Amino acid sequence: MAGCFSFSSTLDSCYRYYFSRAGLKSITTDFGDGTIIHCWAPKTRRESKPNLLLLHGFGANAMWQWNEFISRLIRFFNVYVPDLLFFGNSYTTRPERSVSFQAVCMMHLMDSFEVRTMNVVGISYGGFVTYSMADQFPERLERLVLCCAGVCLEERDMAAGMFVVKNVDEAASILLPQTPAKLKELLRLTFVKPARILPTCIMDDFIDVMCTEFKQEKEELIKEILKDRNLSTLPKINKPTLILWGEQDRVFPLELAHRLKRHLGENAELAVVKDAGHAINAEKPKEMYKHIKAFLVTRPNLSQSNSSIYKF
Repeated sequence: MAGCFSFSSTLDSCYRYYFSRAGLKSITTDFGDGTIIHCWAPKTRRESKPNLLLLHGFGANAMWQWNEFISRLIRFFNVYVPDLLFFGNSYTTRPERSVSFQAVCMMHLMDSFEVRTMNVVGISYGGFVTYSMADQFPERLERLVLCCAGVCLEERDMAAGMFVVKNVDEAASILLPQTPAKLKELLRLTFVKPARILPTCIMDDFIDVMCTEFKQEKEELIKEILKDRNLSTLPKINKPTLILWGEQDRVFPLELAHRLKRHLGENAELAVVKDAGHAINAEKPKEMYKHIKAFLVTRPNLSQSNSSIYKF
């Protein structure tokens, strides 16, 4: 259990202050069906700016994964940063655990803010949700950025040895660490250069504060990702899409990025960041931001660049 001083809780409070200073406010929306979503939304929405939805992956909560990007992105967009179901302060009493249900909840959330159209950036699991949103609500999404999101994986890939883990239970034990040893394993898996020295008390505190709540529900989310997954049944979305990947990603190997590029064809371009793993947002935030800005703000002509695979 965390002691009198909690490093993780303190850092979480700092992020809250930072998000508020950047121009966002914390809003909790009750859908009335047992589903409650927490989101950081603009204090003042400007109609002259496009809208941007940022979806996090597995980890602490949305603030921890997007804090490096908020102040810069707010210059160009009305930015919305929700906690997905069973992360942060979002949860549901409903039994659904699918990515498609997460996508529906995100769209209901944006409806509550009266946001009609938006760009979406999704990291890892958030990229799965982004893809599902584009499939279910194509008229609502403008451009997509999928960061290290293995949406093209197939259930048979695990048995074929594509991943470091051998089965979904092993994956869940690492993605939802309950011991310092498992947390170290997660860091080694997601970072090219993980921290060499991390005090046990800090790791215990992080696990206690960030990894124990909704553990069973999160395990069910992970299992649902792989269930009956087949490339032949994956919808082909028709939206300008940037596929952004860490060159040394060990969670979702780079082959999945190339597979997704082939699947989407001329609607997508692939950018590979050197010396980065799965935690590209933490390892290479400057490079990741440059790619996002170039794609969403500068808006290059995809017809001239769709065949490019470039490294930053």
